Amino acid sequence: MTQQLQQTSNDYGIWVQPVDHEVKLFHENTLLEASSRALVMHETRLPITLYFPMEDVCGSLSPNQDHRTFCPFKGTASYFDLEIDGISLPKAAWSYEKALPESKDVEGYVAFMPNKISHVDHGDNAIEAMDSGNITGPTVDWVMREAWLCKSPEELTAALARKFLHDGIAISRLSILIWSLHPMIAGRNYIWTKENDEVASVSASYDIHTSPTFINSPLRHVSKGFGGVRQRLDGSPIEFDFPIIGDLIEQGATDYVAMPLPFSNGQINVMTLTCDHPRGFTTPNLGLLFECSSVISRYFEVFTLQENAQSLLETYLGKRTGARVLGGEIRRGDGDDIQAAILFCDLRNSTSLEERLGRAAYVALLNQFFEATTEIINQRDGEVLKFIGDAVLAIFPAGDDKQLACAKALESAQEIVSHLSGTRIGEAAEQIDCSIGIAFGDVTYGNVGSRERLDFTVIGRAANIAARLGDYGKTIGQKIVITDDIASSHDLAEPLGDVALHNVAEPVATFALATQAATSP
Repeated sequence: MTQQLQQTSNDYGIWVQPVDHEVKLFHENTLLEASSRALVMHETRLPITLYFPMEDVCGSLSPNQDHRTFCPFKGTASYFDLEIDGISLPKAAWSYEKALPESKDVEGYVAFMPNKISHVDHGDNAIEAMDSGNITGPTVDWVMREAWLCKSPEELTAALARKFLHDGIAISRLSILIWSLHPMIAGRNYIWTKENDEVASVSASYDIHTSPTFINSPLRHVSKGFGGVRQRLDGSPIEFDFPIIGDLIEQGATDYVAMPLPFSNGQINVMTLTCDHPRGFTTPNLGLLFECSSVISRYFEVFTLQENAQSLLETYLGKRTGARVLGGEIRRGDGDDIQAAILFCDLRNSTSLEERLGRAAYVALLNQFFEATTEIINQRDGEVLKFIGDAVLAIFPAGDDKQLACAKALESAQEIVSHLSGTRIGEAAEQIDCSIGIAFGDVTYGNVGSRERLDFTVIGRAANIAARLGDYGKTIGQKIVITDDIASSHDLAEPLGDVALHNVAEPVATFALATQAATSP
């Protein structure tokens, strides 16, 4: 074989031809392969690859069970370790045991990893690389020039599907699975179908990792790094026994691909494509998708990084505060002077609870306490700024309505007390209690700290008083203690008089708020 191949179009392609004479491969001075039955594969924009009959390999090949790779044109590659002349070469070679139609000629043949080959003796063969040019066309042009204009992952998924379909790629379904960095959501799956021409966004909890549906799916196979999946559904042998394959056949699908969408941090996401054309995906069309996948992956990575940043900030700072930081309030001193009701809720008897329950059970109890209080506060437009040990610091900004902010803080406090009084937490059915202080006033809401480590919080007399009132309530056996500003929002507040509080310059007029908490049995 002496002639040079010339690709006649910009489509992706694969060409396999026999080599006329013997070819030898060497690892240093060790002969790995000598064969006059070799095949040479030319693939668009890739180096030539020589494939050899398995029986012509020198030495002993043994399967490497821990490594596989995927090509949408050749199939899933199995890897082999080679033992030869006392030398051990792990993952020295690969083979497509069930090659796809485009590459059927190399099925069962073996190729060697380039880093295991010191030199090649081509003998009398003249093997030249193919001048394959570059893949271009309207799809690539759109991906490079216009896809970035999409404003959300849902919009991008729909736009990709419609563009592929418009350009002659016969897809009936497109899905994109992106793993999340979120305390409650493991990942999001964006699914477009030609029938509806719209995208459904499905959020998966962390239970997905133990779900039989996921465990027996191409999504897990690909995201775990086991390679991609290409399965013809036109009567070809079924290589991948996933339940979804049978479902797709029943729906009239003819071809299915699940390919990795890797992010720059190594995270492996998944893109799946289902075809309904009688002959399945063509090599040029599938090659086009494969070539574009790296750029598509980067678009979704940008959306994911933005979503991760928002979810992390909301998780650790709260929704309102997180939005301010994400909006650019990131310098020390950035913030506003506002009026707000400040609620400080402290878990009672935490030391004895920990000693009695043990650390693990106590932490579980503490998490349930935080979850309950946070949910109640959020329902009334408040925001938990932070958890301080076993206490919750929350803010209810007044805006133009002081009375409404005070009323919401009071309602939250009453519901927290009521909820806890009727709740038994943990395996030991522990009854837990709290002490709440509420104050109103001017506070600075913003960034404080060092140049390297900032904290978004509230600073001011009202915040200090709220915390001290919580401590004071413990000493007098009251669950909710408030200032006169807050008491004006409730008719049943009981005056406690002026109280001297620690680190507060002047005595504070305080009130106790009656609660409907049930008496513990």
